[in-house]
Amino acid sequence: MDFLSLFVVSSSLTFDTLAVSILTGLVISNIRFWQATKLAVVMAFFQGLMPFIGWFIGNSIKYYIVDFDHWIAFILLSILGIKIIIDAQKKDENKKDFNPFKTAVLIGISIATSIDALIVGVSFGLIKVNITLAVLLIGSLTYIVAMLGMLFGKKASFHLGNRMEILGGIILIGLGIKILLEHTLIS
Repeated sequence: MDFLSLFVVSSSLTFDTLAVSILTGLVISNIRFWQATKLAVVMAFFQGLMPFIGWFIGNSIKYYIVDFDHWIAFILLSILGIKIIIDAQKKDENKKDFNPFKTAVLIGISIATSIDALIVGVSFGLIKVNITLAVLLIGSLTYIVAMLGMLFGKKASFHLGNRMEILGGIILIGLGIKILLEHTLIS
């Protein structure tokens, strides 16, 4: 996977984090820089760890599925993209009870926003990807997006976060189609 594609994938994985960060900024309008940094670092850690775990899984099984790995990558990314789009349409009734400073909540949102990165990581294991670069890029972009999202959340409505999640879902579906086309048209 070339750097541009990896950057696009990495960016699309940050949309869940953006939504949660905007919500954090809306709910906790007096958030301090060090508090925001702590939240962003934990979210970036999980977002970077999950693709590595997924890559390890995908890399372990790729020799058994080499003839149809592009179909698996396409299906996984498409299902994930559709799920992200559907989830963005749902209303969250518990937004007022949201407290990311609780350890359980912070770890919960970090894992929840990085499950898609785990699935993408499995796809990374099936195709040629520099996993070190991927993990560093995904983690770094997640940190930046989380910090900007919390700052932006103080001034914006939450509806923008939902639109960004929809865009992320569309990007993942598009990447799945790109992988499928590269393997079926070129092979």
